Amino acid sequence: MSTQTATPDAPPAPTPPRRAGRRSAPPPDRRGRGITSRVMVNGVLAVVAVYTLMPLTWLLIASTKSYRDLFATNPFSLGDFQFLANLDALLAYDDGVFVRWLLNSLLYTVVASGLSTLISVACGYAFDTYAFRGREKWFGVVLVGVLIPSTVVQLPLYLMASELGLVNTYWAVLIPSLVNPFGVYLARVFSEGYVPGEVLEAARMDGAGEVRTFVKVALPMMAPGFVTIFLFSFTASWNNFYGALMMLNDDRLYPVNLGLYMWNQNVYQQPELYPLVIIGSLVAVVPLIVAFLCLQRFWRSGLTAGAVK
Repeated sequence: MSTQTATPDAPPAPTPPRRAGRRSAPPPDRRGRGITSRVMVNGVLAVVAVYTLMPLTWLLIASTKSYRDLFATNPFSLGDFQFLANLDALLAYDDGVFVRWLLNSLLYTVVASGLSTLISVACGYAFDTYAFRGREKWFGVVLVGVLIPSTVVQLPLYLMASELGLVNTYWAVLIPSLVNPFGVYLARVFSEGYVPGEVLEAARMDGAGEVRTFVKVALPMMAPGFVTIFLFSFTASWNNFYGALMMLNDDRLYPVNLGLYMWNQNVYQQPELYPLVIIGSLVAVVPLIVAFLCLQRFWRSGLTAGAVK
């Protein structure tokens, strides 16, 4: 008689714990597509960067050359370094009219941009905060203004300025620059994101009036949006060429871009103006670069906040 004993079942082999935070490697075909996509994106970005920087590089190199080297050397090769001589000639030509054009541009840009931004922020704050009859319809009218190209309205603006006797004055350029429908739209977006209604109610309960609530409470909260709108207005006003061309006849009132355009129209009769147009264009770009570098901390945060609304 034989006896058989049942052997116990072997315990299951422990499975290795899954490591948290590590992902399995993607399949080879998917990894290959990812590398191809990155190469294509980086290639497109490189082409765009070269396309964008090439004119500025040419402008920087050409501004250092003499008139003879501008036509005798390769466009992207250096010649005799004449940058300071070209700059002196630019500032001294025609009793320093370029400096006057530069000051005119600063006047048109800083004054118009500051007032335009303040008006846009106040309008955007009102559209967001106050409930009044036809609010959304009026805001729709503002959005229609965003879609209309600025060149389309220049002739009606000129006729209106002519009726009021403002043609060929500073006001003919300043007043149209105060209207900024896109700034109103951005200001409403920033007001919805930055200004809580509870804070406004608390200010009103403490006895603050509507103007004081806007100036002391809402406006500091909307500082990133204010700077962002100001930079957009600053760029648009600095590059406002067609409006100034329509409104101004006196060259002493020209902004810098219109003055350089007039010089460029005369280079065939006056070839000595060619180096001045080049170095003048380089100098005209400097204020925009300085403004963006000084205010980049504000407008970057403002654009980031506005992008998620």
